[in-house]
Amino acid sequence: MSTLQTIHDVPVLMCAPEGEAIGGEHDVLDLVGNAAYQGAQWVVIPAGRFDETFFRLRTRVAGEIIQKFVNYRVGVVVLGDISRHTASSSALRDFVRECNRGRQTWFLADAEELQERLKG
Repeated sequence: MSTLQTIHDVPVLMCAPEGEAIGGEHDVLDLVGNAAYQGAQWVVIPAGRFDETFFRLRTRVAGEIIQKFVNYRVGVVVLGDISRHTASSSALRDFVRECNRGRQTWFLADAEELQERLKG
């Protein structure tokens, strides 16, 4: 179940850590639509909800999922420790670094980091 929260005046849809794995763009359609309907500017998804293919860039799963959020103009946060994935992939490390420089997709370690980012 997802809950809408306001963090520093920013509406954020927080996804529960438990739930079905997210393995493709079809898995986020309802989530993106729900976020847009509720007026959320960001959707926060625990890293553990993503299928392993999301973290292998050559599968293009991450790009397809992120593109859905871009199309609806909703930011997405992958929240949690993904160090085991970035340790084995320089491409993923570079992708995460570039995403974190922008205002659309962030890979953040914890809720405190999210709070800091949303401060403005």
